Amino acid sequence: MSVNSDAPDLPAPDEAVTDTDKERDADKDTDTAAAAAAPGPARQPSGFGPLMARLHFYAGVLVAPFLLVAAVTGLLYTFTPQLDAFVYDKELTVAHPAGTARPLAEQVDAARASHPKGALVAVRPGSGEDTTQVDFALPAPDERAHTVYVDPYTGKVTGQLTTWYGSTPLKTWLDDLHRNLHLGTAGRYYSEIAASWLWVLVLGGLVLWWRRQRRNRTARRLLLPDLAAKKGVRRTRGWHAATGVWLAIGLLALSATGLTWSRFAGSHFGEALDALRSGTPGVSTALPGASADAQGGHHHGGGTASHTARGADPKAIDGVLDVARHDGLSGPVSISVPQDGATAWTVSQTRNLWPVGRDSVAVDASRDKVVDRVDFADWPVLAKLTRWGINAHMGTLFGLVNQILLAVLAIGLICVIVWGYRMGWQRRPTRAGRSALLGTPPARGAWRGIPYGALAAGAVTVVALGWALPLFGLPLAGFLAVDLVVGAVRRRRPATPTAGPGSAG
Repeated sequence: MSVNSDAPDLPAPDEAVTDTDKERDADKDTDTAAAAAAPGPARQPSGFGPLMARLHFYAGVLVAPFLLVAAVTGLLYTFTPQLDAFVYDKELTVAHPAGTARPLAEQVDAARASHPKGALVAVRPGSGEDTTQVDFALPAPDERAHTVYVDPYTGKVTGQLTTWYGSTPLKTWLDDLHRNLHLGTAGRYYSEIAASWLWVLVLGGLVLWWRRQRRNRTARRLLLPDLAAKKGVRRTRGWHAATGVWLAIGLLALSATGLTWSRFAGSHFGEALDALRSGTPGVSTALPGASADAQGGHHHGGGTASHTARGADPKAIDGVLDVARHDGLSGPVSISVPQDGATAWTVSQTRNLWPVGRDSVAVDASRDKVVDRVDFADWPVLAKLTRWGINAHMGTLFGLVNQILLAVLAIGLICVIVWGYRMGWQRRPTRAGRSALLGTPPARGAWRGIPYGALAAGAVTVVALGWALPLFGLPLAGFLAVDLVVGAVRRRRPATPTAGPGSAG
């Protein structure tokens, strides 16, 4: 039968007892003695703690590898701004910034001369030491673009790269590694499993640590490892739990923000935002009265050539930027170029550093007029929280401080996982004939000790969470199915004759 890892079997008289077994038994004896010495009526056994311990054990063993990969790849991604600056210094920065920037249309012409293929789709004007980035569409269906980098002061092309939403090839490669291990859609399952279970492990670990310290709940016992403990499972558990407590808020934030753009949970999250009318708003780019002209291939307004069925005139870009600046859009911006005569130009702020700048305007270039505007201040609260969360998750919200915090979280999570597996190794059976790689999980059947009302409410909650987070629900159903099968097989297994009254049961 399954044995609770906190209460190992007693050895038979002829079995050799190792130092690990003695330490584990002493750990249990200490907890038992403390409970016996505590005043007050005897506590009724509850199934909640053992059930939580069993779930934490299985999730730690089976889900922790996904979390370990996510932590390592996330750590690599954290410092992409510094890596980009080193690898793509020629493309991203101006060697000698001086003087006044040349007209943006002239910079676009230089980029077009360097790369004559593909439709012009976006321009990010450079300033200071930053180059101007000009995006041309590629035939690939993955929304990648060919970006030409131009020195805004000289108009000379400094380099060309294939980018993804403005990200360099290195940043894109590291992002794909963290997101899907370069396995495409199938690889996204790993990161969603990690995000779907991270909060479960964190909250479960906090509950278990709180319950374990119920006889002496002091800040020191909860927040610091027991350095007085001997080398072994008690010291390892102290480091595992105390580090988890310190990292809890950050890890919960990473779990929540990671789920917002996951495949399945992220889709449900988006649907919920839409239902609450809290999705990210966007400007309307439709130009009144331009649809019929665009479809017929005639000039809008009977003679204005800035909007035609063949797309916008790139020479209008300076006027579009001037209109947006005059309307209050400061800082770095991205200019989306319309591809037909029925669509306005869009100018959007791209500031990811706090305070985030995401104001957008739609500009009718033929009239030098803003036809629609959406300010970040007017976004719904949930949309703002989502934007801030994504920026924090990517390490851009607070600059270098944000990056350092993410690195600390990643390294801390790696340590917690390693200590968790070390505990399993230290608690493994080592007696003759009972060796194993990890300690046994807490005994099954703990749910029987939970009141029926609480059990029913918990079941409904778990089903709801399983629907909202499919890659939490499906693995949990798999755990339960395997556990039931293993339990049934063990119950049907013929009893093994014991060697004597002192043998383990």
